[in-house]
Amino acid sequence: MRRLLLTGRAAAACAALLCLAAAPADSPVNVPEPEGLYAGPPKGYTPPTLKGAAVVDADAVAALMAGPDKPVLLDVAAPDRKPSNFPEGRLWLPVHPSIPGAVWMPEAGAEPLAPAREALFYARVAALTGGDKAKPVVVFCHVECWGSWNAAKRLVLKGYTGVRWFPQGVEGWQEQHETANLTVDPDWKAGAEPQAGR
Repeated sequence: MRRLLLTGRAAAACAALLCLAAAPADSPVNVPEPEGLYAGPPKGYTPPTLKGAAVVDADAVAALMAGPDKPVLLDVAAPDRKPSNFPEGRLWLPVHPSIPGAVWMPEAGAEPLAPAREALFYARVAALTGGDKAKPVVVFCHVECWGSWNAAKRLVLKGYTGVRWFPQGVEGWQEQHETANLTVDPDWKAGAEPQAGR
């Protein structure tokens, strides 16, 4: 009987190890960075790191904004969808509470992103940075959102060296600071709807 009990405990330990090895990708413990861009569900636990970029909190973002080399703030959060009971014939203009001064390019962190949208994203960031790939660029959306991770990763892969990823996003900013209502960046909106080509 004792031998069976030990065997049962050993089996349970092995099963527990197998469960850990097969933990879902959105596990809150040690989420690994994907090799490239993340193509899974946009909402979920993200890695604590992003190779090639600095991970920053709200205080660090505020310090950058107060410094001499003002960062480009890129908000890539998806817009709220038009409510089903929205009056017919009225213009729907989504606004979004965000960090004041941010440029809102909804869903620029989507994967896949249509090639024309990706090219527009790179062109818009180049214009915002004046072509300076070392300029600080803070990328964010919402907390536990892969969109900002992907958008920041896109910039890293394109050779930008001043990328800062702010994973706490709008909610993390709102806990300590005032927000401003943003409308979609005109150049981003002019290209197509943010989710086009996905």
